[in-house]
Amino acid sequence: MSQTLPPFVASPDNPPPDRLDMGLLDIGQGRTLRFAIARAAEGGRSRGTVLLLQGRNEASEKYFETMRDLNRLGFVVATFDWRGQGRSFRSLSNPAIGHVTRVAHLIDDLMRFFHEIVLARCPAPYAVIAHSMGGLVALSAMERLQDRVERMVVLAPFVALPGSPFKLGLLGAVASALHWTGFGGLPLRRARRIEPGSSLADNTLTSDRARFERNLALQTAAPDLFVHTLSASWLRAVLRAQRRLDQSDRIARMRVPTLVIAAGADRIVSNRAAERLAWRMRSGHFLRVAGARHELLQEADRYREPTLSAFEAFLESALPRTRPPEPAVDAALVEEALVASLPEVARAD
Repeated sequence: MSQTLPPFVASPDNPPPDRLDMGLLDIGQGRTLRFAIARAAEGGRSRGTVLLLQGRNEASEKYFETMRDLNRLGFVVATFDWRGQGRSFRSLSNPAIGHVTRVAHLIDDLMRFFHEIVLARCPAPYAVIAHSMGGLVALSAMERLQDRVERMVVLAPFVALPGSPFKLGLLGAVASALHWTGFGGLPLRRARRIEPGSSLADNTLTSDRARFERNLALQTAAPDLFVHTLSASWLRAVLRAQRRLDQSDRIARMRVPTLVIAAGADRIVSNRAAERLAWRMRSGHFLRVAGARHELLQEADRYREPTLSAFEAFLESALPRTRPPEPAVDAALVEEALVASLPEVARAD
């Protein structure tokens, strides 16, 4: 059955990359994931592919600027909208509720996209840059990715919620009770987004006015890209995945060199948990961008540029900048030049 490709939403303030391919990945039962591949300038030599994993309640359009920046650095960028958001399929009849029953389903979507789209259409070597919930999924999927992915950078990873253990335990118990009694689709938590009428100072996502207004305009122009609330099953699923990431035996098996970058003024996720995980990993590294809010790639340049610089520096040894090819050398001309440089006596011999 043919499926209509959902279009991307562009505007003068948010133009797409010059060489953007889009498509739908069929994952069965009439369900599709919308994906995008942004390629560097035609004729340029690729450094490899960056798999960009979005956060919760995001869409590919939010990353047009980042795609263009990574293209300028020589990378191909591949990304997709997670199930339950963007213009990928929704699990519930109410599309305003973000819903998933297991993080394993998100991992399966990631692996299917990686094997069927990225490996087939994008050049090696491969690296991952993942934001927030995308970081939780990337870290949880590391054992399945580590034979093909060279480096991983996770930004403000959603490895734990801030708050007291008692409060989080109570929240998890409520979410589990609703899930197991058949009410897992009920909304239990507001989705983080820039609300109409909210001020730049009050929002917890970015301190940059231009990007704040750009993302608000995107939400206004295409409200179907985003959700308003998150389901009880979604909350249960991520809390369980976060607990698994805290297990020492799982951490010991995580071998991809990983840079964790935390936003210093983050109020969405726990920086303490992210730092603890990074130092427990065999090849983990930790960096904090002081003063930055949660969405590092949507932040002001004074926070965003150091983040991108750290990302590129961390990838440099595995995905190096390619040098332009040496010009072809004509052997006859080389020989003629050598002969001309010899003393007259030597040439006579």
